[in-house]
Amino acid sequence: MARRRIQLALLFTSLLLVLSGCSSMSAQTNPINPENGIWDRYFVHPLSSLLNWFADILWGQYGLSILVVTIIIRFLVLPLTLKQYRSSKAMQAIQPEMKKIKDKFKDDPKKQQEETMKLFQKHGVNPLAGCLPLLVQMPILIALYNAIVRNGEISQHTFLWMQLGTPDQFYVLPTLAAITTWLQQKVMATQMTPQMQSLMIIFPILIFVMSMNFASALPLYWVYSNLFTVVQSYFLYGRSNQKGGLSK
Repeated sequence: MARRRIQLALLFTSLLLVLSGCSSMSAQTNPINPENGIWDRYFVHPLSSLLNWFADILWGQYGLSILVVTIIIRFLVLPLTLKQYRSSKAMQAIQPEMKKIKDKFKDDPKKQQEETMKLFQKHGVNPLAGCLPLLVQMPILIALYNAIVRNGEISQHTFLWMQLGTPDQFYVLPTLAAITTWLQQKVMATQMTPQMQSLMIIFPILIFVMSMNFASALPLYWVYSNLFTVVQSYFLYGRSNQKGGLSK
């Protein structure tokens, strides 16, 4: 079950990349319009306005505004991440018993499923609980992507060496995006099978290629978000693994 949740997380990550890519390509022809339906009115426009507000109080620096809003959004969805973490720990704790059931009823899939469900009920474990937080976070993160790439003000500003509305011509940002993506995966590697770890090398490469072509504001968000995830994953998974928290 834990493996399935990780596979689902990878699927959602891929979907986020595709959707954010589509958002980036349509940014110039699809400006944010709060009168253009529920999505823009209640999701994208409020986040875009928040980006503008923070930029105004941060010396007009949209690079800093993206950082602050990223941190706020990630802290808002942190309870969902913690729920997913607790579900993962609960599933990990009953893995030995699940293996016994699988071995005992290996020739009877129906009985195996029945006994597994009884085990879940006995320990109060919901195998889908780890997937729900991912589903809830999806519209929030996609809305933030839209708010960044469709905000006309952001595209007109610079941050450090970058013109936020155009790709980084020095490829520094794509490199940072790829490295931080790899670091994020490295911290979470203990939750993946060796086969999955070998497949994950494609994500830093994908991020690098996409960042070469997207306006700098979007990969800048990826860098911020990846760094937040690295720190968060270290405290959730890294430290608990060092203490044997997930291996028990």
